[in-house]
Amino acid sequence: MREMSQTVRTSEKGRYFKRPVFAVAPMIDWTDRHYRFFARQLSRHALLYTEMIVADAILRGDRDRLLGHDASEHPVALQLGGNDPAKMAEAARIAEGFGYDEINMNVGCPSDRVQSGTFGACLMQEPALVAECVAAMKAAVTIPVTVKCRIGVDDQDPEVALRALVARVKDAGTDAVWVHARKAWLQGLSPRENREIPPLDYGLVHRLKAENQNLFIGLNGGLQTQDQALAHLDPRLLPGSGPKLAGDGAKSEAPLDGIMLGRAAYHDSGLLTAADGYFAHPRTGSAPMPLDPDTVSDRGHCLSLAFWTGVRDAMAAYAAAHIENGGRLIHVTRHMVGLFQGWPGARRYRQVLSADATRKGAGPEVIHAAFDAVFEAITARQAAE
Repeated sequence: MREMSQTVRTSEKGRYFKRPVFAVAPMIDWTDRHYRFFARQLSRHALLYTEMIVADAILRGDRDRLLGHDASEHPVALQLGGNDPAKMAEAARIAEGFGYDEINMNVGCPSDRVQSGTFGACLMQEPALVAECVAAMKAAVTIPVTVKCRIGVDDQDPEVALRALVARVKDAGTDAVWVHARKAWLQGLSPRENREIPPLDYGLVHRLKAENQNLFIGLNGGLQTQDQALAHLDPRLLPGSGPKLAGDGAKSEAPLDGIMLGRAAYHDSGLLTAADGYFAHPRTGSAPMPLDPDTVSDRGHCLSLAFWTGVRDAMAAYAAAHIENGGRLIHVTRHMVGLFQGWPGARRYRQVLSADATRKGAGPEVIHAAFDAVFEAITARQAAE
């Protein structure tokens, strides 16, 4: 996809998406363009994030490969990594030309590779520099510029470190802050351990929101289920009564503006199909869509064939085009294995995608076979009851 400035979705400066927002977190090696296309078939209203892309790579590398995406992915945000305000601004300008809906600055990744470039989570120690980057990007683009951060690193006091960073980027004009509610340890823990070992502090994020009512604050980290995530939002903004704030130190604090799921949504893709029943479209404001229970689960041993056949056909057509352009089926299907958790035929579905998609010459017929395993298992169970 070439740079096409006419496709840019502009927004008023200082204005973020309609709250509450449901987002799928940026995940290196996972939220590539193939996953995002798949995720969009399951949820029309989720805000999708790219993998982190380093600003230097955009300035020097193959921009079509790095930034190209399918038009159906919108709303989609680009996560940038870097620490040089001028380079971040230029990379953001280029990304806006490719039609992205948001630029997000990574201030949360603790990997050695990111630390070696002195960006990611280690920037929690340099809030002034982060603010310079935000200000430079805001001056370069018209789309929202946001920050995704931790609550602190190493021996920092999160109550101090998080507030210091947010105060700086707020003054610089950030449109939103997404907070992974854990510290990161820059030495001694792997990236996986940094997602699991440091304790969660949701209460701190809610207190931060209470102190910054005019700033969009979203929550990430440790959210495993839809109900657990929804409990951090204002029930008045959700269809029906909505779940009440409960547990995790958040009960008496201000509700948040958005929730961001990562690996939970990736491994159980069915979480995405439920999101549209609670969340308006973040860009257009289109109302939440009524939930068909048979679409999002196997309650009653039924199946919304129209919906799932549409997902199957869209993915098969997408995979065929990718193969035609020199790709392999596994590039697409590796992201689809988490679908149909707990459904009849799910085990066979996973077997087909995991084994058959890697074979030489494998094509979209593998996707049809995998979905058919689920369709046939449900039809057989219905007939037996």
